Amino acid sequence: MEADYVIVGAGSAGCAMAYRLSEAGKSVIVVEFGGSDAGPFIQMPGALSFPMNMPLYDWGLQSEPEPHLGNRRLATPRGKVIGGSSSINGMVFVRGHAKDFDHWAEAGADGCAYADVLPYFRRLESWHGAAPGAFLGSSGPLHVTRG
Repeated sequence: MEADYVIVGAGSAGCAMAYRLSEAGKSVIVVEFGGSDAGPFIQMPGALSFPMNMPLYDWGLQSEPEPHLGNRRLATPRGKVIGGSSSINGMVFVRGHAKDFDHWAEAGADGCAYADVLPYFRRLESWHGAAPGAFLGSSGPLHVTRG
């Protein structure tokens, strides 16, 4: 089997990259360990805490001991399904704050200012609700509602 690109992981980034590359006429293979994200605990927003506590959907990772928390280890949910960690986040979509992007650019991350990444956010989104305006997309593959 041959391909122009092999993408390891069918999380948000892997799936988006595969989509954009194939849209541009490239052949793509996506390799994913996890199973389907079609389970009821993933598709139901009210079941937010279930997938991240189930070995079927979560890798069960923990942080290193946290000195300021009595050396406790904290759960670090990471999705083990198609869609990756985005599949176990209760269907929540949140962009980073504009000032964070601008601070990264000021620190030397060229192309990471909010004005630089905003067109990519808009291209990603299909906003459902009030008119999208200058900051929200209207024809992207990710359907977003406020709620």
